[in-house]
Amino acid sequence: MEQLLARFAAPDTDPTDLFARLIDEIRPRRADDVEAARRTLQALCFILGNHPELRANVRNALLALQQSCRHAELYTSTGILPNTGFFSEIFRRIGHKCLPEVLDPELLRSFLRRVFRRPSDRHWVIGVGDEAWLELIRALRFDELAPHPALPRPLAEILRSLRVISYWTAAFGMEPELLNLDPALETYESPFVTQNVELIAYIEAYPASWRDSTTAQGFDDKHLRVLFDQCREVIARARKRAARHGTSVRLTYHLKRLQQLLRRSEHLLDILENLRVDPDGQSAYPAIVALFTRLIHDECQRNDLRHHWRQNTELIALRVTDHASAHGEHYISETRSEYFEMARSAMIGGVIIAFMAGFKILLGKVQMPPLTGAIVYCLNYGLGFCLIHILHGTVATKQSAMTANAIAASISESGGKLRDIETLTRLMARTLRSQIVAILGNIGIAIPLAALIAYGIFHFSGEHFVSAEKAVHLLEEQSLIYSASFFYAAIAGVFLFLAGLISGYFDNYAAYNRIPERIRQLAWPRRLFGESRMWRVSTYVGDNLGALASNLAFGFLLGGTTILGVLLGLPIDIRHVAFASAFVGIALVDLNFAPDHWLLLWAVLGVALIGITNLTVSFALALKVALRSRRVTETPWRQIVSALLRHLLHHPRDFLLPPKKGE
Repeated sequence: MEQLLARFAAPDTDPTDLFARLIDEIRPRRADDVEAARRTLQALCFILGNHPELRANVRNALLALQQSCRHAELYTSTGILPNTGFFSEIFRRIGHKCLPEVLDPELLRSFLRRVFRRPSDRHWVIGVGDEAWLELIRALRFDELAPHPALPRPLAEILRSLRVISYWTAAFGMEPELLNLDPALETYESPFVTQNVELIAYIEAYPASWRDSTTAQGFDDKHLRVLFDQCREVIARARKRAARHGTSVRLTYHLKRLQQLLRRSEHLLDILENLRVDPDGQSAYPAIVALFTRLIHDECQRNDLRHHWRQNTELIALRVTDHASAHGEHYISETRSEYFEMARSAMIGGVIIAFMAGFKILLGKVQMPPLTGAIVYCLNYGLGFCLIHILHGTVATKQSAMTANAIAASISESGGKLRDIETLTRLMARTLRSQIVAILGNIGIAIPLAALIAYGIFHFSGEHFVSAEKAVHLLEEQSLIYSASFFYAAIAGVFLFLAGLISGYFDNYAAYNRIPERIRQLAWPRRLFGESRMWRVSTYVGDNLGALASNLAFGFLLGGTTILGVLLGLPIDIRHVAFASAFVGIALVDLNFAPDHWLLLWAVLGVALIGITNLTVSFALALKVALRSRRVTETPWRQIVSALLRHLLHHPRDFLLPPKKGE
């Protein structure tokens, strides 16, 4: 390492290349091996501390880069979303991943990209801790340099960057979507505009206050900090209102950008203020290190699609899961009457599913082109699920995605620390109890009714609904060992999860775009149907648009999977527990109630596994998204599981049966 440091004194060497090689020496083999990186940094600090000539060489190279490079783009662009929009930024990142951009050697931003060239560098740069980087700055001994009588160029670049950021903050703080959520920004003086006026005055006065104690008296950034806090209050208020009234990708994107601009302004002000009041500049080192690590982290993730997607869809995910949580509470029975109401609702769903299963078999007997057949199957599923919803029925497997969000909301209310574990276990017990009765209601009606339909067709026509070969095939399709029913059930579980998201999205869409109010404004339907009927229709659409859209989408996902597998040459299909049970009922009748006993046993076990898989996959995915949208990163699952087992041991009835009368 000493030989490398000695080369900084050579006149014909590229300092950027030397710094890149120095970082290569520090970089651990594994990005998460922060101890190795920390030891190498300590060794570097030791060498710099004991060799003044090497220290001077590295320090002079850094100062030369500061003087020759332009800083503004680094401070105003790195880690700050561009004005192009959410989807444009996605396409930009994809393009830069496929074909990296050309680096301008005159930009300080390009220097960081060449030196910290691996996306994984952010892990060890942050992992070594701020103290390690502070020791490195102290080892360079900038205090050995003569003080600057005039404003140094790096500080002038920071002031220039602050000016740009301030104008952007003022402009984005007056976006129409934000004004719609908070009309007070137009009625009263907006803090986004006020901060611009105050910050421009600060920028103009800063050079005169540089190392001038008489001019610096009464000059500080305290009022600016207050205005930044007021801007954050507006953003928080907008997020809360958006969570209630709906949001959009564009609004979420702008709120995220405003937060980034405010945070960057504060980081730059921290450096300016500490350097202004401290002649040695050492009090500014923590602020410089904080900005440095933040910039490295953001530069390493500049083309990360996953990070971009997660940070900008958080508010929409919260809105979607919040709505699903509100609906999920309706799927959790608490009282005895609610339990039996759930059973009745599930029976309605079972009746319609039995007819849907029979109609699907009839459609299979009609010779249709593949695409036409796929569309008809999709409509059978989709319209059937919509009919179940309209008749206030329940499809048991659709509950899990909804109830997961209600449980996630309960966890997030306590910050993920579960201060009231008993309340959560009772909620989960009620959830499981509701799921069981819903499944039994669906299956308990679907199996005998499907069998009755098959028997009725045989009784009146003299022909079996399906042939014996087809009946055996129906049992084999549900079998635990004769088909990939577990894998197909997992696919259906993913679709159930997606249907829950679709429901929340369209309910968010209806609320954000005020669909019921817009329907009521239509003149000709109001004249045709009357005011009161139009009011009921618009209210129903507002309350049920998400449910209807998700049921229709879920039907198309189920019906289109097989044809998609045919087109792609993939052996994919779906298994849904309610339809699987109905097919077992039909097969029993058309085998004259004398199937192979082992085949029937494996089919029954397969139906049970299909149901468990449907519920588990959709519940797990929905719970994960709901917890992430609420920023619950550390959930004490061990504590939850142990509490559930204790509750099951002492109160097993809560997981299976309704509360007793009077409870």
